[in-house]
Amino acid sequence: MKTYPLPTLSLAEAIKKQFALVDAITRHFPGADFLSSGDRGLIPGLGRPRATALTEQTLADYFEQEDAALVRGAGTGSIRSALTAAFSSGDCILIHSAPAYPTTKVTLDAMNLKTTGTDFNDIAGTVTTYKNSTTAGALVQLARQKPDDSYDYTQLIPALKIEFPEKPIITDDNYAAMKVPKIGCQSGADLSCFSLFKLLGPEGIGCVTGKRMYIEKIRTSHYSGGVQVQGPEAMEALRSLVYTPVALAIQAEVCEEVVQRLLAKEISGIKDAFVVNAQSRVIIVELEEPKAPAVIEEAQHFGAAPFPIGSESRYEIVPLFYRVSGTFIKSDASLAARMIRINPMRAGADTILSILHRSLKKGSA
Repeated sequence: MKTYPLPTLSLAEAIKKQFALVDAITRHFPGADFLSSGDRGLIPGLGRPRATALTEQTLADYFEQEDAALVRGAGTGSIRSALTAAFSSGDCILIHSAPAYPTTKVTLDAMNLKTTGTDFNDIAGTVTTYKNSTTAGALVQLARQKPDDSYDYTQLIPALKIEFPEKPIITDDNYAAMKVPKIGCQSGADLSCFSLFKLLGPEGIGCVTGKRMYIEKIRTSHYSGGVQVQGPEAMEALRSLVYTPVALAIQAEVCEEVVQRLLAKEISGIKDAFVVNAQSRVIIVELEEPKAPAVIEEAQHFGAAPFPIGSESRYEIVPLFYRVSGTFIKSDASLAARMIRINPMRAGADTILSILHRSLKKGSA
């Protein structure tokens, strides 16, 4: 199977990303402020904790944007906040003609947003559809929704913006932020949305960064103290984020090594293996026999995680052996029986191949 995973950072590039984030921190946290645990409450003039405001300024600086807001609800909450700020109930938005991510679909339905589907893999066709539709804007998911997705969002977004610069484009950057050279808003989108929980941060914290006019709407709707991301949470998320580029670059290298070794027939019983963004960057292993559920069941007895927590959260250290993503299965139901999704997390290739070998052997017994 031919796949088109998103471009990743090399280890050297990831180190530069880490240094750039720390550099941004030094510009916004004077003196000993970064050594504190962070404050709480609705600070007069800010409407949120001071540490939260400084973290938001740091992230906007790092991603080269006008502003940023921390929100509750992780990746789902960030997308919901962005859609609410940019669109009104009943609007029609342009989306990729693929199964929508389930939690995003809940928000689309709740907001009564209509959708016009088009094949993002055909940029010229997508632009034509955009021009001939009554859409109010677009939602672009960076991670792949189908195994054969190949669109380059760094080309797609500018192509749409040339036609309608005033129409907002929101990108779902979950599973891409801190892994790719540029996220959606750095490629011309109005807002980028991603989970900080998926980037080693605390549970439930998301980020929206981009145009200030939309970020201010988000802040207005999140003014209540009960929905604020408190200072200690913001500080914890920012400290954790520093380590993600290098950790994720190592993870990407492990994906490549595992695939190369499987294609070299280091383990019998494997028909194919490839790297794909589904939703996170993972290894997809295609078995010679349709016994993927049995192999996944056995893998946990050899130390693999049997299900995700936050998909690359701070708690996920051992490799994940799991079914292929729900959106992939919707595109082809037969994938569930013959394919396994493996996310290395913090594990090395030797550990992953050992678990796979033993699981295949036990699953065939």
